[in-house]
Amino acid sequence: MAVSPIPEGYHTVNAYLIVDDAARAIDFYANAFGAKELFRLPVPGPDGQERVGHAEIRIGDTTLMLCDEWPGMGALGPKSRGGATSSFVIYGPDCDGAFKQAVGAGASVDKPVADQFWGDRMGTVVDPFGHKWTLGTHKEDVSPEELASRMKEWSKAQQSQADVT
Repeated sequence: MAVSPIPEGYHTVNAYLIVDDAARAIDFYANAFGAKELFRLPVPGPDGQERVGHAEIRIGDTTLMLCDEWPGMGALGPKSRGGATSSFVIYGPDCDGAFKQAVGAGASVDKPVADQFWGDRMGTVVDPFGHKWTLGTHKEDVSPEELASRMKEWSKAQQSQADVT
């Protein structure tokens, strides 16, 4: 029997997070986003302390992989790099509730929840490990023509706001 080139439970593109304390991150993601731990491979680090060499969690229908930093191998998380180098979007039925849950679990607010011109309601938090997470609920399907019109209005408003400051 042939093995599938994409493992069961994965998508074509999958995220792999590098954090400065993967064990604590797994607990945070469980509290903030309802993540379920699937697998954890502990390994001794260069300092002799146990680290997470590889772990997998599931948020909704998505599997994320993560591990502790390994500076000697160039594997550094956002804090060591000076900030997030990517971000994640989680869609669900109640982004306001999800946002409050994430902040209650220890995330900091980057952008408060607000309705967006492209038809989503969204807010962004930064987790204690430096990764950005946008929590959203899709509220409206917007045609390409309407999206272009709304983008122009949004750009004008942004420019007017920049002119004031």
